[in-house]
Amino acid sequence: MSSTPESRTPAPFTAEDYRARMERAAASAADAGLAGVLVAPGPDLVYLTGYRPTAITERLTVLVVAPGRDPVLVVPTLEAPDAEKAPGAAALTLRDWTDGKDPYTVTAPLLDVEGRFGVSDNAWAMHLLGLQKELPGTSYVSLTEALPMLRAVKDAHELERIAAAGAAADQAYGEILKVRFAGRRETEVAADLAALLMRFGHSQVDFTVVGSGPNGANPHHEAGDRLIQRGDMVVLDFGGLKHGYGSDTTRTVHVGEPTAEEQRVHDLVREAQQAGFESVRPGVACQDVDRAARKVITDAGYGEYFIHRTGHGIGVTTHEPPYMIEGEERPIVPGMCFSIEPGVYLPGRFGVRIEDIVTATEDGRAGAGGGRRFNNTPHEMAIVE
Repeated sequence: MSSTPESRTPAPFTAEDYRARMERAAASAADAGLAGVLVAPGPDLVYLTGYRPTAITERLTVLVVAPGRDPVLVVPTLEAPDAEKAPGAAALTLRDWTDGKDPYTVTAPLLDVEGRFGVSDNAWAMHLLGLQKELPGTSYVSLTEALPMLRAVKDAHELERIAAAGAAADQAYGEILKVRFAGRRETEVAADLAALLMRFGHSQVDFTVVGSGPNGANPHHEAGDRLIQRGDMVVLDFGGLKHGYGSDTTRTVHVGEPTAEEQRVHDLVREAQQAGFESVRPGVACQDVDRAARKVITDAGYGEYFIHRTGHGIGVTTHEPPYMIEGEERPIVPGMCFSIEPGVYLPGRFGVRIEDIVTATEDGRAGAGGGRRFNNTPHEMAIVE
């Protein structure tokens, strides 16, 4: 049996891939008027270097990327052997420091003494304050504010990984429809979902929302001890990482036959999700995806019950810029990957959400499905037992 692009293991990223990413980060920093970026352990460091420290501790680890300079990764000496094995290590210089030495005096010569730097959002305050004390003329801004699109546009190799993650989530959904819902706790179904994601190749499960009956009216309900009952609407929202890239999909199922109102609301959300998808094309503002989906729900009289943004970006994390929300005027470009997930939540009664991950394509046309879906399970309401 031949493998599909979604089932085969993608080729590893190379040092040249990471070099290109760091060069783009340096150029983006210059365009934003920054002297460089400082990247602490976390998603940005993994994206730029492939290095994921086995333990994040009080010892300073920071990547310094600055225009016109080679990138430097400052690491504790005891962690240097692991850093040297990172797939992007050949594209940077390692500088280590030993316990007993001041890591900020080691890092300071790499920075412009009066520069303004973008800093990854998960940097520790003690490290940032230590650098600021060593270099009082420097200033800092979060990367989300300064370079929100740093990881937003995916190349072909990244898209392959997101496609594989989406296909695995679709497989998990297909299997969860076969299990019994009625008479089981939400936590039990959530555990089934987590196991299925792992079975289909995920290395990490980030969330398994199972919101039954009135719990479905809470968009981020954590699966609890409620017994799922016949007649319940059940929101299933689940995802994680496969090959280092995220999945995130939502379908809403019903235990037994739905009422006419439940079916009507589900059909409305399905229509809104399709409208959002059809609005996607290069050059369209992110907020226009939100507007397209929200208009359908508002025009039907349920606008006050659609209480969150229409979507979020996805990549090496399951939530990242760009965001499909009113006020986000940034244009969509090919390779951006994001969710489209409108919902209606009727307090104390039930909720409905339908979500796919999509990407804009070069030839995307509004009104013709202006992108590519990474989730392809049916949008129609599934009936479960």
